[in-house]
Amino acid sequence: MADGEVVNGSADNQEVAPSGKKSGRASLLDSGEDFEMLEDVEEDVDDDLPPLEDAGGGKKKNNPTKDASKADACADQTSSAEPEEWLDVLGNRQLRKKVLEPGAGPDSRPQRGQNVTIHLKTSLADGTVVEELPNLSFTLGDGDVLQGLDLTVQLMEIGEKALIEADAKYTYGALGSSTPAVPPDADLILEVQLLSADDAPDLELMPPSERISLANRKRERGNVHYQRADYAFAVNSYGIALQITEASFRVDISLQEEEELLDMKVRCLNNMAAAQLKLDHYEAALRSCVSVLAHQPDNVKALFRKGKVLALQGKFAEAIKTLKRALKLEPSNKTIHAELSKLVKKHSEEKGAEQAMYKKMLGNPSNASVQKHRAKSSWSLSWKWLFGATAVAIGGVALSVVIAARN
Repeated sequence: MADGEVVNGSADNQEVAPSGKKSGRASLLDSGEDFEMLEDVEEDVDDDLPPLEDAGGGKKKNNPTKDASKADACADQTSSAEPEEWLDVLGNRQLRKKVLEPGAGPDSRPQRGQNVTIHLKTSLADGTVVEELPNLSFTLGDGDVLQGLDLTVQLMEIGEKALIEADAKYTYGALGSSTPAVPPDADLILEVQLLSADDAPDLELMPPSERISLANRKRERGNVHYQRADYAFAVNSYGIALQITEASFRVDISLQEEEELLDMKVRCLNNMAAAQLKLDHYEAALRSCVSVLAHQPDNVKALFRKGKVLALQGKFAEAIKTLKRALKLEPSNKTIHAELSKLVKKHSEEKGAEQAMYKKMLGNPSNASVQKHRAKSSWSLSWKWLFGATAVAIGGVALSVVIAARN
């Protein structure tokens, strides 16, 4: 299972957290929100809130040689086995299921949204067992477990035991896993027995404390997806957590529990905004930030992300105003300082470019003004010269008359 695997226990089955090992960032949980710390921004890199925004890719590079060899191997296995023995779940031979022991019939297959319990044994392709969980419980279709496992259990019958061959892309991908110990790009063999399938409890009748705990498990699973750069899966998990927090109540709830539920909702929205930013879903990310600020107007993380979204949308003046507000709340925050400085510089450059474009379109007003002033000065000088010359001429005539009169 993935690091920090989320599972939902039932009354008869104790909750199992097969991979409770943290990723070496335990201090990040001190604020109550995973990957919500604002610090240590590097120059010329994406300035999202670390550390999750800086988490490694998780995208598997294509290896034509390996893919070709895998296809040949799968073809050989398929041709050597009975056609009905292996079920090609996705039609690409990268996720296959083989029934070892039949179950109670097709009518007993679980439905999406039900809570299922399975016995799981995970092995590498060479047969090395890396994990065995006798009672693993999770909600089918919620993305609580490995994608290959989630897809295949939906095709099983109660009591059925099956062997699943899953390509790395449907398990731990290019990152691998530390707990269980799975190397990068490793294909897995999963031996699964479906023990039970039960309807999920009614959220409206669920005790508030249990609902808060369930929403938190979905949020933590979203964080696991985020750390593995599976941002779409992260958004899905955060969305499920939000639905849990927003469902109405038909049981009594205390004021403190209401506040805890609201805090969980805000944390899910903040994390969802981060994932939506990674997917370039700017409008959705902006809505998430606005929802947070509706509940907590001074939430620095939501202000920071809102500023980033506005900047990406080209609304620089509004983005600068939002980031200045965030900086006023946390004056020593280096991440906000760096983002604001970068944005102000970019806004100034674009504003200068616009002014230069307008000057080019309208001509150079400064040169026109100078030419106009020169023309005016020249015209004034001409009039002054003409007036002076006329005065001299008139004076000369008058002097001539006076002299003539005396003579």
